[in-house]
Amino acid sequence: MTVRIDATDKKILAELQRDAGQSLDEIAKQVGSSKTPVWNRIRKLREAGVVGNQTMILDAEALGFEACFFVLIRTSEHEADWQARFLRALQERPEVQEAHRLAGDIDYILKVRVKNARAYDKFYQALISEVRVHNVTALLSMEEIKSTTHLPLDQIRVD
Repeated sequence: MTVRIDATDKKILAELQRDAGQSLDEIAKQVGSSKTPVWNRIRKLREAGVVGNQTMILDAEALGFEACFFVLIRTSEHEADWQARFLRALQERPEVQEAHRLAGDIDYILKVRVKNARAYDKFYQALISEVRVHNVTALLSMEEIKSTTHLPLDQIRVD
């Protein structure tokens, strides 16, 4: 389903990205509308798949997850069975926050959040016991400089 985004929808999306927990009244006030039209627009955006699940962003370090690794994976196996086992292994591990299949020399990159290096090694040992990989390189993030879930809404052309 394709949805047309107008200037009001764009303002609503910006408010939802900023704080999805705010009330409809607050969103309506920020976008210069009333509650019912805002609710109808949000419902339309949900139905179109533009707006997904509402979640809270937790502070990983405050919860003791101090290590963030970017894991580069190369594989010589590209069969459907291997890919299914690999995807299942990733989906079953809550440490994997993101997983991307890449073009180029590296086949996959994972963002893995764990408490420390020992916890990463446990994750790594479990992963390679389930699926064969050709090469794994783990890069420890020394400092998170920028992290956001916000999309650049200013790049959306409005109708």
